[in-house]
Amino acid sequence: MLDAATERFVDQATALPPESLAEAYDRTLDLRSQGGKEASGLAVPSASQNSQLDRRIRAALLPRASTLDGHLIGLHSDAIAAVGIAARAVLRRAKLADEAYDVLVEPFRGLGVPIPERAETID
Repeated sequence: MLDAATERFVDQATALPPESLAEAYDRTLDLRSQGGKEASGLAVPSASQNSQLDRRIRAALLPRASTLDGHLIGLHSDAIAAVGIAARAVLRRAKLADEAYDVLVEPFRGLGVPIPERAETID
């Protein structure tokens, strides 16, 4: 089961305009070499949670696929990846060190998506 903060994050992140999703994806790529790859390996949810998260992200972005890809070819799949990486961090925030959490959610800071505090109690 996904907690409410993770569901809110996914709902708000997937509603971002194409320009913002492209920016988040580019920033995700930039941060991979700055600890993002290692941090992502620490934010692994259970198979059940990962499946629920993936379904929620894909269901939200699928109706926007042509708009996203019309803005930038491949943006639909790029957005799935960027939102998924950050959403797994939000879901596992209580288990991650500050540095790991920050590098994974950083691409969405400043884009209008509220980022839950790492130590925030999980609903």
